[in-house]
Amino acid sequence: MPQIPFRIFLLISLLAMLIVGIQVGVLTIAFERLDLTKDSALLLLITIMGGSMINLPLLSMKSERPNLDEMPSQLRELYRDMPYTGRTLVMVNVGGCLAPSAFCFYLMAHHPMNLFNVAVAVSAVALLSYKTSRSIPGVGLGMPVFFAPLLATLLSVSLDPQNAAPMAFISGTLGVLIGADLMHFPEIRKMGTPLASIGGAGSFDGIFISGIVAVLLT
Repeated sequence: MPQIPFRIFLLISLLAMLIVGIQVGVLTIAFERLDLTKDSALLLLITIMGGSMINLPLLSMKSERPNLDEMPSQLRELYRDMPYTGRTLVMVNVGGCLAPSAFCFYLMAHHPMNLFNVAVAVSAVALLSYKTSRSIPGVGLGMPVFFAPLLATLLSVSLDPQNAAPMAFISGTLGVLIGADLMHFPEIRKMGTPLASIGGAGSFDGIFISGIVAVLLT
């Protein structure tokens, strides 16, 4: 393989550090808008990002044999060589499910929000997430990124302008988790994958980004 000149390598490294710095800065600003201190915001960010690599086993269920013809081409060889066990291990992702859900309940306990309005916003985002998400054989669930946070923002600003930021995070996060993951739970048997993670894989991006973008838009 050709060697990368040191100057180009240094430029790429600096660009990567700049992108990461901007992302961390944006995320920190979003959490600060939820009345967190900088230290608390950074701790929550580390917990969510670090927790995204941790999956806790929940249950094992019977599943159907994967249909290789419906899988992305890059996964066919992998699944062709993988022994079929007839079961799928369902797990819960710490960073994409447990940590953001716990933070949502923290926000509800520390902000004077009308629980009926919260339920309406979460239900609406969940329904939209369910309708716009789809199962990808051998991979999991996928959905458009920005539909859910836009709806969460509009509903939060309309229903409770004084608490728009926390309501947007709650409805954007729980709505996607419920609609894109939990409401599709019966379809796990048909995905043809040995592992399935609630709040993990592709749905982590949808859950995490929805909450953050919704807060930034309020």
